[in-house]
Amino acid sequence: MILMWVAFAVLTLLAMAFVALPFLSKERVQGLTYNANSELIAIFHQRLGELANDLAEQRIDQVNHDESVVELKRRLLNELSPEKSLMSKGNNRIFALTGCAFLVAFTVIFYTATGSQQQLQNWQSAMDNLPAYGERAVMQQGEPLTQNELQAFALGLRTKLAQSGDDQVAWMLLGRVAMSLNEYDMAQQSFDKVLRMDPDNLPVLISYSQVLLLEGSDANMTRAAGMLSKVLKDDPTDLDAISLLALIAYERHDWLQAKAAFEVLLNSMEKQDSRYSMIAQRITEIEQNISAENEQQNSQLIPVATAQQGSNANASNNPAAPSAINVTIKLAPDLVDKLPAQGTLFVFAKAANGPPMPLAVVKLTDYRFPIEVQLSDSNAMVAGLTLSSVEQIILTARISKDASVMPSAGELEGRSDVLERSQTQAYELLINELIP
Repeated sequence: MILMWVAFAVLTLLAMAFVALPFLSKERVQGLTYNANSELIAIFHQRLGELANDLAEQRIDQVNHDESVVELKRRLLNELSPEKSLMSKGNNRIFALTGCAFLVAFTVIFYTATGSQQQLQNWQSAMDNLPAYGERAVMQQGEPLTQNELQAFALGLRTKLAQSGDDQVAWMLLGRVAMSLNEYDMAQQSFDKVLRMDPDNLPVLISYSQVLLLEGSDANMTRAAGMLSKVLKDDPTDLDAISLLALIAYERHDWLQAKAAFEVLLNSMEKQDSRYSMIAQRITEIEQNISAENEQQNSQLIPVATAQQGSNANASNNPAAPSAINVTIKLAPDLVDKLPAQGTLFVFAKAANGPPMPLAVVKLTDYRFPIEVQLSDSNAMVAGLTLSSVEQIILTARISKDASVMPSAGELEGRSDVLERSQTQAYELLINELIP
């Protein structure tokens, strides 16, 4: 700021010198001209005196005297140039000062009318208030930032980053402020900076996912799902990541995954929570969509469930695909009479120490025990969260009464011990538990 004003002062002095220099140069020339003309006039008067003496002493007659006087005057006029007017030194100095004053006044008026002094004041104010903005935005102290204050906060953060270099916290704050201002490109660039410094920054991965979801393209949704899967691997209970995954599944009409994620959220909330009823309504809507799809499938000549069972049977006759596990499900004899009518069989794998979302799921509505299914990466519910992405897994088979993967009373379930995924190609799973 100080350097800018110094530059303005130097440029103004140079402009004033440019204006005053011609007047000062003219003053010097006029001084020299005045001295030369004075000598010529003195010589002229000296010659007139000499001619007068010659006439008085009768060395020349009157006619020659008059002709000589005329010749002297003509010669003097020829030697005195008309451009060399005798101006006073004071006039030139006044003109120089007047020109400089006009230049300064014009510069001030022009800068006031067209300059960026208001933007400079706003920038200076943003830098002065940067700590206060940070407390209000991060620490939630005082009133929330207004739109103008958010813009000032972003300006201050950009200036700080330009002056002090990369700062992980400042880049993260700038990204979140840019999100609030709907500047999604700036937000992505800011979050990219943070992730280059710290690829495992979970809050930034979640915020970045939100930006990608706001833009809404399929590629961005896939990328966001991968980021959220990474978050859930490190923190399986992160409700923000689970809720965003639920939104992604809902937008993709992946009703099974969306319902599972929303049910995880619902189970983590108290009924007094204002969001509880909204999520419950969303689950009801998803169940209606699932029922509509099931009715559409049942109206076809070849039921989807039979096709899935046939596909699993064919898979069991072929060599196991990489990271695939052939699971044989049996029902305990003492639970045959507990088998719900029109129940839905879910066979899924989850990480032993990881996110609550299943890694692979097979859903069957038409089944007879024993039955064999295959779980592989092709059965993944979330991009990036696959069976091959973890080493230790738990296999579960559950017969649901309400077509929901979440457990409820009266349903039947069987669960394996912790298995090493790379060492398990086939497993026999017994459904032997009645969920109370």
